Amino acid sequence: MTTISEKVSEKLTRPVSKRVSQSVFDGSRLRVVLLVDVYDGAQQQFLEAYEQLCNQVAQVPGHVSDQLCQSIENPSQWLITSEWESAPPFLAWVNSEEHVEMVKPLHNCVRDTRSLRFQVVRETGGPAADAVRVLQDEPRMGDGVIRHALTFTVRPGSEADVAKILADYASPKAEVDESTRLCRTSLFMHGNRVVRAIEVRGDLMAALRHVARQPEVRAVEEAINPYLEQDRDLDDQDSARVFFTRAALPAVHHVAAEELTEGDRHALYYPARPGCGMRLAELLAQQDEAAAEDPASPVLHSTVFQRDDVVVRLVEQRPGTPVDAVPAHALTALLDGDAVRMRLLTDRRSPDA
Repeated sequence: MTTISEKVSEKLTRPVSKRVSQSVFDGSRLRVVLLVDVYDGAQQQFLEAYEQLCNQVAQVPGHVSDQLCQSIENPSQWLITSEWESAPPFLAWVNSEEHVEMVKPLHNCVRDTRSLRFQVVRETGGPAADAVRVLQDEPRMGDGVIRHALTFTVRPGSEADVAKILADYASPKAEVDESTRLCRTSLFMHGNRVVRAIEVRGDLMAALRHVARQPEVRAVEEAINPYLEQDRDLDDQDSARVFFTRAALPAVHHVAAEELTEGDRHALYYPARPGCGMRLAELLAQQDEAAAEDPASPVLHSTVFQRDDVVVRLVEQRPGTPVDAVPAHALTALLDGDAVRMRLLTDRRSPDA
């Protein structure tokens, strides 16, 4: 009889750096789980929209398979699972304009969704049991913090007004619920591009919804509305959803040096050539991983955020050390302009973070 441990041992494993708590670049297969709450009576409409969508998704490079499941207890609850060759092709698709347009037919029949992404660490049995898979030899060890960012552009000439609005608002309540709280929010700006980096303990989506409902944040969002290059109506659910979908700037890599002290926070913006954003982010991640192994490096922590051709590197350095915005030579061919240090507008931490 073949045991589970024997089956797992047949797979090839790769070492993972203990200093890297998050990365999409290790080559593991990706399992995406989408929890969907459908409006009562809209099940058939949802099924038809899904069937149209899945035929399109099947043509996306890197897609392997998907399943649609309906709850046996509540017919309004559905589960979509999909498998991808690795995380980068999935992120390239889910963050694209093609995806924004593709999922629009679902909006009229879906009350709420929650997306979860998992890298395959171990597997046993099934059709792929005999396939050669490269798996992590150990699980990644995180610090309990979820990192996310949002980015958007404002109309040229409005930068000073927007910077003042974003720097002066009152902080929202940090506690979301018993298990979720906001830890830190940092706002940066370069030219007409704004980046808001968020750190959360607990449920990221619950935290984002909590922040959106806070009157202090709502007032700021309303105040900057006239300056946005992409129009939005926060009272229109679809308009707000599309805006924040396009604004999402996911963290694709996080590394920390062995020394866990806090430092000076900086954001560096790397404008990538068309189609080069993911590769640029991967090279920056490799660069930071090497720096984390060097005791002489000024970098204490680094998170790389990437969406399409927007790449932002958020670093914490030893206090008083100079920030080097000049990329390594291997990166210059991927850049569409100079890498620049963004201006810090505000950096707020929860007292209990």
